[in-house]
Formats: sequence, C-alpha cells, structure tokens
Amino acid sequence: MSKDIVSIDEMSDAIMKGLTEYASVATDDMKQAVRDAGNTVKKQIQANAPVDTGTYKKSWTVTKVSENSSSLDLVVHSKNRYQLAHLLEHGHAKRGGGRVAARPHIAPAEEAGKEQLLSDLEKALQNDA
Repeated sequence: MSKDIVSIDEMSDAIMKGLTEYASVATDDMKQAVRDAGNTVKKQIQANAPVDTGTYKKSWTVTKVSENSSSLDLVVHSKNRYQLAHLLEHGHAKRGGGRVAARPHIAPAEEAGKEQLLSDLEKALQNDA
C-alpha cells in the first residue's frame, strides 16, 4: 500500500486556493443580495409613497455609490425631492397652523430591505458552504 505524501506547503496552497474561491463566491452572492435588497426598498417605497401627481413616487431610484472587489454600496433616494421625502415621512407644520400627519413610507421599506438582505446572505452562505 502506498500513501500519498503531501508537503505542508502543498496543503497550505490547497487550503488557500479553496478559501480564495469560497471568498469570491461569497462576495458575488453578497453583492447580489445587496442589489436585490436595494431594489426591494425602492419598490416598497414607490408602492407606499403618497400620490398627488405621481412625480414623487416615480422619482425613487437605486444608485451605486461605490464598488470594489469585496464590497458594494448602494443608496436608495428620491431624485431632487429629498426635502419632500423628509416632510412626508415625518410630517410638517401647516402655514395657517396645525400639522400635516406623517406618512411613513421610507422607514418600513428600509426595515424590509434589511430583513431581506440578512435572509438572502444567510441562504447564500449556507448554500456555498
């Protein structure tokens, strides 16, 4: 019976290769989960946004802030309507007195996006393991 002899250096190289491949797959899965969560947040905000003319509702977009080999940063925002988003989300004072009630539509979408991101990451990492 012959035994295969593997040097420590060969074993180390094989382990590093496996870890590098796993990291690459995990990074790709992570980036896709971030993209999916960003799109979910955008869609939920649009679905629950107050509608007057529809311009505000349609103004929501997902923009890539930065991306490198190990991370992806996205932001979901309303183009040129950030002041309106704040007033609608938190309510505001009326000119003649009194207040306009808050119409929370951003915070619930953000929370749903966080939950989806965590869930998708857990699933992806379990499938890759």
